[in-house]
Amino acid sequence: MTADADQTTPGRRTVLRLAAALGATTAVGLFAVDRFASPDGTPPRAPAAASPTASPPAGPAAGPAPGAVPAAVPDGVAVPGAAGPQAAAGQAGAAGYRLQPMTAYTPPRFRRALPPVRVRPFLQVAPAGRTMVLTFDDGPDPRYTPAILDTLRRHRVRAMFFLCGEMADAHPDLVRRAAAEGHVLGNHSWSHPLIPSLRPSRIRGELGRTSEVVERLTGAAPLWYRAPFGAWNKHSFEIGAELGMEPLAWTVDTLDWTEPGADAIVGRVRAGAAPGVVVLSHDAGGDRSGTVAALDRYLPELLDSGYRLTVPRR
Repeated sequence: MTADADQTTPGRRTVLRLAAALGATTAVGLFAVDRFASPDGTPPRAPAAASPTASPPAGPAAGPAPGAVPAAVPDGVAVPGAAGPQAAAGQAGAAGYRLQPMTAYTPPRFRRALPPVRVRPFLQVAPAGRTMVLTFDDGPDPRYTPAILDTLRRHRVRAMFFLCGEMADAHPDLVRRAAAEGHVLGNHSWSHPLIPSLRPSRIRGELGRTSEVVERLTGAAPLWYRAPFGAWNKHSFEIGAELGMEPLAWTVDTLDWTEPGADAIVGRVRAGAAPGVVVLSHDAGGDRSGTVAALDRYLPELLDSGYRLTVPRR
């Protein structure tokens, strides 16, 4: 190798100087970003702006369609005034946008289609074979509901419990137990009033408040409701449908609310047993010891006769 080969030409020296300058600039930029990052690598939050809060966009605000049930929001989750990454970026900057939770992009919670507004309640279920439905109103009551649940579980039978909201709120463990054991929980108003005597706003409060309690305790709002005393009116049908519920009455009334004794209750169930029948009993609202004793007698009889005790499906 000659001495001339070791010497760098002027053009080559210029190229090397430019490359060195570009490398230094890049390194300084990288070090600057690294210097302001958090130790765990999280980008820094943008400093609070001194300008006032941005006004909401002009135009009508989006909302649920008329008559639609609003989507439930879990406790503790804030509902933003505007949705989407653009709104978040406008308020918190790029760093704030990157910190938005991924739940903002999950699909909306599934909502069952609202039922039609009925003009009368269902009195029985479709008689698919020898099926019957047992229903219990006014509870839960810790004096009687546990014994009824025990009997149903012993015979592996599901039933419907139409709950009064104030009773459900007072005895949440019984509500959770009934739901956990596969029973269907219905809405029987909050305080068991005579529905036709109430203004529509009171009817909505009685039904809506009860549905909220049941949903809070079990994770699912009732899909069925029954008017106290079997007294329905136009407003109750409309409001029940708005809350996603179908009205269910009964075919056989055991008249246990008159406290006639277990023998009379058993006799009425035997006489009224037929495919599709809905049996009305009570697990609260008075002395229900006769209801408890009667269930323990007629339930195994119905099963031995070939009846399948079930619950309606929606």
